[in-house]
Amino acid sequence: MKEKIILFDGVCNLCNKSVQFVIEHDEHNHFKFASLQSNFGQNFLKENKLDQNDFDSIIYIENGKYYTKSSAALKIAKHLDKNISWLNYFIIIPKFIRDFFYNIIAKNRYKFFGKQERCWLPTKELKAKFLE
Repeated sequence: MKEKIILFDGVCNLCNKSVQFVIEHDEHNHFKFASLQSNFGQNFLKENKLDQNDFDSIIYIENGKYYTKSSAALKIAKHLDKNISWLNYFIIIPKFIRDFFYNIIAKNRYKFFGKQERCWLPTKELKAKFLE
C-alpha cells in the first residue's frame, strides 16, 4: 500500500476539523482519509487486531506501517506545508511523554469540542480523497 492514509473518529468535531486542516495544508495531495467507523477503517482495525470500538487515536498508514496517537500526528505534519512540517521535530520527545498529553485530549475531545450524530461527509470536490 503506497498511499498515505489517515483514519480518524468520524463523529468527533476535533477530528473532523483536523482532517479539514490537513486537507488545507496538504500542498502535494499526499493523503487519503477514512473514518475509523467506515468499512475501510473497521477492516483495518480487524486485520491489525485493534479494538474495533476504540476511536481514541488517529491512525496514520504509510508504506505498510501504521502509527497511532502523537506519532501519527507528527508523521502527518511532516508532509504538510513548510509552516506546519517543522512540528515533526517534536518526534524527538519520548513517545510516552507525547502520548500522555495526546491521551488527555483524546479522552476529553467530545466534552471539549463536541460530537456529531453521524460521520462527517466530504463535499463532492473532496470525495475522491476519502475511502469507504
